[in-house]
Amino acid sequence: MAVYFLFLCLTAVFGAPNPKQVQEVELRMPQVQPQEPDTYLCKAMEVKDAHTYLTGFVPHADAMIAHHILLYGCSVPGGDVDEVWNCGEMNSHSTKYRSGSVCAEGSNIIYAWAMDAPKLNLPEDVSFDVGQDTPIKYLVVQVHYKNVDPFLPPSNQQDSSGLTLLSSSVPTSRKAGVYLMVTDGEIPSHSIEYFEVACRMPENPNLEIFPFAFRTHAHTLGRVISGYRIRDTIWTEIGRQDPRLPEMFYNATTPGLNIVKGDILAARCTMENTLERSVSIGSTQNDEMCNFYMMYYVERSKLLEVNTCFSQGPPTWYWKDFEGLNLENLPKTVSVIPGTEKPLLRNATYPNVARETNGRFEDINDLDPSVRDIQPDELLSLVRQLEEEDQPELLNTWRREELAPEYLNEV
Repeated sequence: MAVYFLFLCLTAVFGAPNPKQVQEVELRMPQVQPQEPDTYLCKAMEVKDAHTYLTGFVPHADAMIAHHILLYGCSVPGGDVDEVWNCGEMNSHSTKYRSGSVCAEGSNIIYAWAMDAPKLNLPEDVSFDVGQDTPIKYLVVQVHYKNVDPFLPPSNQQDSSGLTLLSSSVPTSRKAGVYLMVTDGEIPSHSIEYFEVACRMPENPNLEIFPFAFRTHAHTLGRVISGYRIRDTIWTEIGRQDPRLPEMFYNATTPGLNIVKGDILAARCTMENTLERSVSIGSTQNDEMCNFYMMYYVERSKLLEVNTCFSQGPPTWYWKDFEGLNLENLPKTVSVIPGTEKPLLRNATYPNVARETNGRFEDINDLDPSVRDIQPDELLSLVRQLEEEDQPELLNTWRREELAPEYLNEV
């Protein structure tokens, strides 16, 4: 009963479209049998009407088998509508499915699902516009199969994971789009690292977008992912979430926020690697991902032409490498898991770096010179935290060792 109540609460976040206008369209795998873990399969359908308005998405999948599902809009799909093709980034030894890209032309992410997230209904006056008179003439569902044991002998099961699309022929007053912020990069073993990305809005001065929902995605090392709009050096939160929770689209944390030309969009994934090996961004379950999805609407004008923001990530690129962010105004909660209070601080070699234990920091003899690698803004935050917790010995030791004195002298 509690699970059912939670399901009702989550699906009610965005409201529900008028059922009299809704049609259900199935886009699911046709009883496939992937043979290798981390196989990505795609299935396409043509949107034959001039305009169709997508108002909701109902997932059909088991999180133990399907790691995630993505719905793409394409001008031209990467495969034929009557076939299933291998559309993953990794090389596959399987010969059962032909390999190809998700979209051959005009790729747009529309929806994403993972970790048993519930269905999504868009706000009553918002929809995704697809069809032959739009850039999105085909819809492609991609399923990432993490576990393929049920499909191998002796079970030999088949799968029909996918989506039920809720659509309408009645146009809405607002048109939806998705903007993705994503990074490359690597996190060393036994460390906390920041995967950061930022881009400036490149569009014409007449374009105004309104973010109304967000989704975060990482694999096992992600602890908190946060996204922001920066205008005139002021940071405003779009969304912040623990990616270990159900990966649904959540309401934006700042309602009514707008984004215009000149604004900066930025996101950070705070990762914690307790493994004995480094982990890089990649497509398998042994790799990591750092994705912040921003769902937005426009008042029936053009959507963003550039729908992805990318950075090389650590150790090559951080926010400090982007001009105009003004890290002095960085929100204190950027690396704080919702529901907790303490930020996760970047370091290169923990657990040797002094760490918090039961509200106190470990002995100063555990302090490692790698603390020099902490970014200036995070170093300031940590120093202020030490002062608040009345630990002058550790603070004076840092000053005596001349760890970034130009920053320590500011506090």
